[in-house]
Amino acid sequence: MVLAGDEGVMLSGVLSAADLPWLSEHVVLGSVMVPGAALVEAVLFAGERVGCDLLDELTLQVPLLLPEHGAVTVQVFVSGPDDEGRRTVTVHSRADENGEWARHATGVLSTGSPTPGQVLTVWPPERAT
Repeated sequence: MVLAGDEGVMLSGVLSAADLPWLSEHVVLGSVMVPGAALVEAVLFAGERVGCDLLDELTLQVPLLLPEHGAVTVQVFVSGPDDEGRRTVTVHSRADENGEWARHATGVLSTGSPTPGQVLTVWPPERAT
């Protein structure tokens, strides 16, 4: 969804353990928690829509927990570009239509190639222990 009056993009969807059974396998302290890797994938998917192929930074703030029954609405917002072409991104969710939005992650997307230090061409990395 493209927002009126802004260069940002909002992507929205619904997550439930019933629709995505693999989520039920990620239980922490008795609650189904969406793995951080899934948030990374959602952010990268949103970044692709605006031409950003690199995730420079993602800070996880609050776990995204799924209810035992039902679903949560998730929104990924990517801002317009700054002077360097970087875009901020946020991930929010809410359990019901009248509920408050919880922010789960914030980050920065950009374009280009990773720097040489970011590319792993040898595994395990040299001097790894």
